[in-house]
Amino acid sequence: MTAFRSLDDIEVAGKRVLVRVDLNVPMREGAVGDTTRIDRVAPTLKELAERGARVIVASHFGRPKSKPVAAMSLGPLAEPLTQALGGLPVRFVPDCIGAEAEAAVTTLAPGEVVLLENLRFHAGEEANDPAFADALAALADLYVNDAFSAAHRAHASTTAVADRLPNAAGRLMQAELEALGKALHAPERPVISVVGGAKVSTKLALLANLIERMDRLVIGGAMANTFLHAQGIAIGASLHEPDLAADARRIMEEASGAGCEIFLPTDVVVTREFREGAPSEAVPTAEVPSDGMILDLGPQSCARIEAALADSRTLVWNGPLGAFEIVPFDRATATCARAAARLTGEGSLLSVAGGGDTVAALQGAGVLDAFSYVSTAGGAFLEWLEGKTLPGVAALEAARKP
Repeated sequence: MTAFRSLDDIEVAGKRVLVRVDLNVPMREGAVGDTTRIDRVAPTLKELAERGARVIVASHFGRPKSKPVAAMSLGPLAEPLTQALGGLPVRFVPDCIGAEAEAAVTTLAPGEVVLLENLRFHAGEEANDPAFADALAALADLYVNDAFSAAHRAHASTTAVADRLPNAAGRLMQAELEALGKALHAPERPVISVVGGAKVSTKLALLANLIERMDRLVIGGAMANTFLHAQGIAIGASLHEPDLAADARRIMEEASGAGCEIFLPTDVVVTREFREGAPSEAVPTAEVPSDGMILDLGPQSCARIEAALADSRTLVWNGPLGAFEIVPFDRATATCARAAARLTGEGSLLSVAGGGDTVAALQGAGVLDAFSYVSTAGGAFLEWLEGKTLPGVAALEAARKP
C-alpha cells in the first residue's frame, strides 16, 4: 500500500497551505464546459479553509509554452471554484510567484482562499527548476498535492515543492491512491480487468503489467480484432494492427504462463457502414463477412463477461468494448458496465475504472457514480496501471518531513 500522509496527519490552522490541484478543465466560449475536476478538488479546499488554513491554490492550464497566454489564464475559474466551495470567495492572483503572489498571501486570513495564475506561464514549472520551486515554496508553510492527474509529471509543483515543505495528500489524491492500491496491489481475488479501445500499440505496457496481476483479462474494442487476427481468424474489414500479431501472441502466451485467463470475443456485431443506426448483426467470430466491420461484442461474449464479473471480487476497467459513441454499438459496453455497477451495489465487487474514453462510456451507460471509484486522471491512471512510478506520488512518499 502506498505510504503517504493525509490531511488527518497535519495541523493547518493559521498555516499557509499551498494546494496543487488540476483545474485543466474544458472551456467553451470563456465558460467551463465540465466542472468535474473543480467539484472533485472542492472537498480538500473546503476542509482546509474550515480548519483555519490560509489556502493557496495552484494549477496548470493547457500548454502555454512557458509564457502568458490570455486564453489560458486561470482567472475565469475563480468564480466556478467559488461556487464549488459553497460561496466561499476565491480571490485570483495574476501571477503564481513574485511580488503580487507574495502580497496576496501576506494579506490572506485564516479560512480564505486565493487562486494563483497558471503555473505553466513560467518555464521553471515544466523544467522542474529549483529556483522556481523555491519561489513557490516560499509562499507557504505546508504543501498538499491533490492532483493525481498531474502526478506522472516531474514538474516543480508536483515534485520539487514536496521536498521543500512538510507535505500531505489531499482528499482526492488520497481516494485515488487508496482505490488503486486496493485494486492493483492488494486486491481481493479473483481480480478481473476489462481493457478496450482501438489500439494494442498504446497498451502493450499496460497489458504486460496486468497479466502478472490479474486472474482474468477481458480484451475488447478494436484491440480484440488484433488478437483475433493473430490467431488466424478472418476479421473482414475490421480495424486492427496486423504488425502487432506477434506481440498479441506473446501476450497470450505470457498470460497463460502467469495463470491469467484471457477473454476474447466469441461473437461480434458487424456492419458494413460506420454510422449511427447502420444495419448490423451478431455473428460468431469465425463467420465475419469479408466486407464486414466488427464494431462491438456480441450477446454471447457479453454473457461470458457478465458471468466472469459475477465470479470476481475486484475489477479494473480501462477502455470501451466497442464503438460506444455510435448507437447501437454501445450495447456491449453499457451491458457489461451495468452488470459491474449492479454487483458493486450489491457489495460483491470492488470496481475501479479510469481513462478518458472510459469515463465517457460509463457516463453514457448511466453508471459513472455506481462504480466504487472512477478516476479522471487520464495519463497518470494509465501509467499507474502500467506499473510505472509516478514522480508526484513518489515525492509524497519520500519527503516525509515532521
